[in-house]
Amino acid sequence: MIVDSKTLIALLAVLPAALGELEPHAVRNRRRHHARAPLNLDVNISIDLGPSGASEATEQPGQFRFPYGHTKVRGVNLGGWLVLEPWITPSLFDNTGNDKIIDEYTFGQYQDKNAAKAALEEHWSTWITEDDLAAIAAAGLNHVRIPIGFWAFDVSGGEPYIQGQFPYLCKAVEWASKHGVKVLIDLHGAPGSQNGFDNSGRAGETNWHRDPKNVQRTEAVIDLLSKEFSKAKYAGCVTSIAPLNEPAGFREQKVLDVTRQYWTDSYNLIRYPGGPYGKEGNLVEVIHDAFQPLSYWNNFLTKPNATGVMMDTHHYEVFSVAENARTFDQHIKSICDFGTNNLAPYNKNQNPVVTGEWSLALTDCAKYLNGRGIGARYDGTYPGTTKIGDCSTMTGSGENFSDSYRVYLRKFWEAQAGVYENSGSGWIFWTWKNEGADEWSYQNGLKYGWIPSDPTERQYPNQC
Repeated sequence: MIVDSKTLIALLAVLPAALGELEPHAVRNRRRHHARAPLNLDVNISIDLGPSGASEATEQPGQFRFPYGHTKVRGVNLGGWLVLEPWITPSLFDNTGNDKIIDEYTFGQYQDKNAAKAALEEHWSTWITEDDLAAIAAAGLNHVRIPIGFWAFDVSGGEPYIQGQFPYLCKAVEWASKHGVKVLIDLHGAPGSQNGFDNSGRAGETNWHRDPKNVQRTEAVIDLLSKEFSKAKYAGCVTSIAPLNEPAGFREQKVLDVTRQYWTDSYNLIRYPGGPYGKEGNLVEVIHDAFQPLSYWNNFLTKPNATGVMMDTHHYEVFSVAENARTFDQHIKSICDFGTNNLAPYNKNQNPVVTGEWSLALTDCAKYLNGRGIGARYDGTYPGTTKIGDCSTMTGSGENFSDSYRVYLRKFWEAQAGVYENSGSGWIFWTWKNEGADEWSYQNGLKYGWIPSDPTERQYPNQC
């Protein structure tokens, strides 16, 4: 049901008792009016959530499923699984033998559909399994963030995407529930691409914000996800939905304008999955900062007009020449300043903020990190750059890392985890595993010892 502000005011005048529950969430009065075609889940999936699943009687409206802002988030992303990224699984791309295949869009466009589907099914069924969720829980982590693309639910207009991801998302939810891990579902790619990154599904231009139909299609996916995962049976597991990953607010003002409205519209869908007259839901909306200082979002979707919103910011130190040229001490200072100047004021005065992506990379040396076939700034193989150092000592298998480099990685892990917890509401590391860049792997960081098995352990405290 779509309601304009005049109609709502009239209804409030004649039905104050019935509609009293709408306040103080006045943000719903500002909802845009989209002709949003509903999507349906065309798969029949039975999920056994075991004893952690809730009943309708035990989950109360407005009772959040995780105490964000009070209990620290300590988590890891399941990157490169349901949304392909060439640098996470370079072999999946190299095995195609086609240099034109650089993202998930071209993965379906430039090879036989059956071959693409078979490769993806093999990848989905093996890259993340229940053993991974068990290991994540054993590492003392309480969250996984699971990226998924819009194309898992909606392919149209000749888009070459291969579908089949949603059943695996459901498997992950089941495994996470079994092992006591909370799930943040992250829409990582939108129609038209919200940032032009390969991890949006389609590298190149940023067109999501240019066509209202793109936004409407995105909202339809969020509507579907919200309705499904707001069900009480998921109460012990699925706690939050991020309606869009990394919209590129640095490209032009219109991206920010469309994103700001979209955050409001998706707030209504996630927080009130029963519609504008329904009861308040239990899922938290996680909005990204769109690459703006957190202060840009001051007083946006905050109390008393909105509840159940968490800010997501991502922090990397490798995507510019200047960052690659930093000394280790300069990296640590940058992290400390980020906490003091950016995280702490927002987390204290606005909404809880989670650092939803970060890594231990000190360089951009990981193969394909900047895109398939694109080199690194650090060794001067990225177009227009000159060599800073040798990539062979900075990436690859942790087995080959020097003792001093391993110490750096441990210090860098402790500094970041500490800042993101002390200045913010927690962290979600990127990523759990990859094929050949262990500075980005939580799994192998545990294996080689620069990430502790107890995420609260500190060998190098007080670095800031």
